[in-house]
Amino acid sequence: MSQRPQALFAMAAENVPQVFPPEVLARLRTSVDIEPGLVAEDFADPRVLDTLVRAEILVTGWGCPRLDETVLDAAPRLRAVLHSAGSVKSFATHALRERGIAVSSAAVANALPVAEYTLAMILLAGKGVLAARDRMRTTRACAGWGVIPGIGNYGRRVGVIGASRIGRRVLDLLRPFDLRPVLSDPYVDERRAAALGVPLLPLDELLRTSGIVTVHAPETPETHRMIGRRELALMPDGAVLINTARGALIDHDALVAELRTGRLSAILDVTDPEPLPADSPLYDLPGAFVTPHLAGSQGNELARLGLAVAEEAERLLAGEEPAHAVDWAALEREA
Repeated sequence: MSQRPQALFAMAAENVPQVFPPEVLARLRTSVDIEPGLVAEDFADPRVLDTLVRAEILVTGWGCPRLDETVLDAAPRLRAVLHSAGSVKSFATHALRERGIAVSSAAVANALPVAEYTLAMILLAGKGVLAARDRMRTTRACAGWGVIPGIGNYGRRVGVIGASRIGRRVLDLLRPFDLRPVLSDPYVDERRAAALGVPLLPLDELLRTSGIVTVHAPETPETHRMIGRRELALMPDGAVLINTARGALIDHDALVAELRTGRLSAILDVTDPEPLPADSPLYDLPGAFVTPHLAGSQGNELARLGLAVAEEAERLLAGEEPAHAVDWAALEREA
């Protein structure tokens, strides 16, 4: 692609200025001919079809319609799909792969804030901050300085479930601290775990021996409610469960039962269902800390996703392969 190829935004129109603020949009437009005022929320729109027939690149994002055979037939020059978010599962079809269209994702960029959120919660949980907040709320008093047994981040074992992009990034972020991370992932062998610098454990052993457990597995039929009553019972008293992956990986009824005993705590950025119903006990249980699915890219972090797309467009213009091409073979076991 020696000249600027025609490109088209395909996503919820409201997301374009958030993901592509002026400086990022300007960089993207040095590589592609794209109009920010024309966004394909529906490929049947006549104005969209007029550009789609000439488009060599689709810049997709949250809210992108499915790219099925009908859409691809209307885009005979399409060579690449650059996704300004994480998973492409909601819109990608086998037709894209069969036609040899390059598909790239900003999943690596989107993993960064999730891993940062996780790191922050691990450190706060290890220090006992959330339990201390609950005590102060109840007593309306500060007990004053004194050693609190059982808390602290020196030598605490952190169990990471899933060597996904986010799971691997969490392991990277944990390296400077005096924590002891371990990993459980059925798709990882001892050699790869050693390359990641962590011991590989069976899930049950990880749950039995970790003071903090953080979940980074994809949602698949095999992982649906992978943390249930039996698994929660394995966790030691005082342990904390963190979930930034998908809510359905945890049996919430079983989790609520454990939280009511006060034996465990949980930090949940994702829930099942999502959003939680207004009468969910997770809003009020002392051991539950729930946030509204905000660990992923938010606010000014969205520009990082747009920048990832702009960089991929530059590579295409230079005749290079995308740096973050979607791995079709692994897609089914990704989030």
